Amino acid sequence: MVQKVTAEEIFDALRNEFTFVGTEGYIKFNLRDFDIVVEQNNVVGNILEEWLAKWFTEKNFENIHNHKQCSPDFWLDKDNLNEGWMEVKSFTGSPNFDIGAFRGYINEIVENPWKLHAKYLLIKYRMEEEGGLVVIEDFWLKNVWEISCTSSNWPVKVQYRNKVINNIRPATWYSDNTDYPTFECLEDFLAALEQTIYDYHDTRSTIAENWAKKLCANYKKYYGKDLILPRWMDVKHKYPKKLTKAELKALAKKE
Repeated sequence: MVQKVTAEEIFDALRNEFTFVGTEGYIKFNLRDFDIVVEQNNVVGNILEEWLAKWFTEKNFENIHNHKQCSPDFWLDKDNLNEGWMEVKSFTGSPNFDIGAFRGYINEIVENPWKLHAKYLLIKYRMEEEGGLVVIEDFWLKNVWEISCTSSNWPVKVQYRNKVINNIRPATWYSDNTDYPTFECLEDFLAALEQTIYDYHDTRSTIAENWAKKLCANYKKYYGKDLILPRWMDVKHKYPKKLTKAELKALAKKE
């Protein structure tokens, strides 16, 4: 019997029933009668997502696996496709994925405010250089503001190349050795995002003035409650750049 589950229940099942952390696997490819073990890690993320889809089926977890490039990767509620969004992001080393394309993300959350409450299943793995062994090192379930941060150049950390903002980039949320902390709440994340829209030349004169108004109006229309955004200037003090060890030592000497 198919069971309706939440992202939190999936996370608990992976952690406690499957013991996901520490599991090992190989990616194999067979062409006629010749097998190989794939040793390149650029296919691991897609295969882990496909593995999750098959595991959901094995567990009789209700879901729709989205094979397209648009969000989400999984819908967990077939009766309401605006709820139960789950995104899957896999990485090795440090987080090197995109939370979303900047222009696409800021437009989509205005039209589809429920995207703001999508859950992110984040999988950290390592791949042995020889033998194609994939090892799950850790995994987390987070909200978007819990994996985002500010930066030295922009209120929200983004990928900026050739004077163009391309993507919203993640923080290293699991490490104490980072420049900036993650956002404490949805409202602070959106305040930083709005300020980034104002600061960026390509959106300043086109959508910045009415972006927050439209977002908050559509959020209230869908959820029936107000979304009150602070000004970024009023909350940015909560997210200072962390001092380096050398700076801490210098500060200690002065004291």
